[in-house]
Amino acid sequence: MSMTPLDSWILKKTGAPDVFALYLYQLEKFRETLAYAKTSSRFYSKHLSDIEPDSISGLQDISRIPFTTPEMLIESPVDFVCVPPSEISRIVTLRTSGTAGPSKRVFFTQDDQELTLDFFHHGMTTLANESDKVMIFLPGKSEGSVGKLLCLALERFGCEGIVHGQIDDYEAARHALVSSGCTCAVGLPAQLLALSSLCPEIRLKSVLLCSDYISKAVTSALEETWDCEVFGHYGMTETGLGGGVECSGHAGYHLREADLLFEVVDPSSGAPIPEGERGELVFTTLTRRGMPLIRYMTGDLSSIISGRCPCGSALRRIGRVFGRAYDMIDIDGKFKLSMPMLDELLFDVPGLVGFTAGIAPFEKGCTLVIKIYATNGAKAISDAQARILSDPDLGAPISAGLIKLRLQQCGPEILPYGNVKRIIRQDAGL
Repeated sequence: MSMTPLDSWILKKTGAPDVFALYLYQLEKFRETLAYAKTSSRFYSKHLSDIEPDSISGLQDISRIPFTTPEMLIESPVDFVCVPPSEISRIVTLRTSGTAGPSKRVFFTQDDQELTLDFFHHGMTTLANESDKVMIFLPGKSEGSVGKLLCLALERFGCEGIVHGQIDDYEAARHALVSSGCTCAVGLPAQLLALSSLCPEIRLKSVLLCSDYISKAVTSALEETWDCEVFGHYGMTETGLGGGVECSGHAGYHLREADLLFEVVDPSSGAPIPEGERGELVFTTLTRRGMPLIRYMTGDLSSIISGRCPCGSALRRIGRVFGRAYDMIDIDGKFKLSMPMLDELLFDVPGLVGFTAGIAPFEKGCTLVIKIYATNGAKAISDAQARILSDPDLGAPISAGLIKLRLQQCGPEILPYGNVKRIIRQDAGL
């Protein structure tokens, strides 16, 4: 097993010969970012008015800095920008999951996008080399889109990338993958799982899953069907798309620590959480000029992993990302319901190729409606129900009458997930 390529890349980029030197680099970059944002951003000049950058003498002092929330970004995105409009090369608009409310807008300069390209370049060498051809099932029509950036990054080490776009026509995606001779694929977990049911005969070297929760069930199914090694990527538009990627040790995500500083905090109190314990991921950009973000709350639940990775790297990692805290549905103050819970239970049901979930409230709880797309109809429904009822996290509230379970068979056709984030919809019309 070779060491993650991010290790040498980060140390070379920061000039840090070891972990302690990287710590000092991040501390200095954090102070520089505070000073820059205070003087260049209308939002941060107010938000950090009581903070003196030189007062941050160690990373332990970071907890004194107020958080930046997605709601703040939605309310006044332009006030975060630190450069003249002429220097902005890309603006990404993000709609809030499951709502028709205001959108977030994230601004990038050309140099900011170059930082992402550099990360993609080195990160993708984890799973591909110059002899590979990579099919990219992610948006790629516009300049600066994730698919275009991946293609440009692959070119930097002589690897060919083909942007198909997110899948809305599975037959077209199957034809593209089979006819292209690609050895690797990149895409959303649920979409690639559904695609694999249409072309189980192909063999791939590697698959990179991103942009949604990555369940063990999907990973195992893809490894078995396509005889490939499956890697996970963590990132969001606010991090500059790239955030962290697994190595062949599959023991957490190696972080983009030259450009980002990650923390884990208690989602309720905001207090720092010890390494190894799960909480909400918070990050600060260390090198971004267009729109720096300081202690930005992602809503994503994970943990910090220290100690040496099986690949040999001594740098920090984050553990499995368990979806977003605000996408969890509270049931009577006693139970939590989330799409990742259902993913782990259902995605390895034989014959199942996809599902959606929604809840409709009633007097003392809710009805959980799961629409099953499967090749074996009633058998998949029966297996799915048995797994849900036997699960301690879901079986208990169902037995207590707090959740009424309703499973619907929606035919053998593959579910066209489209570009919508997979969450449990809260829809009284169900």
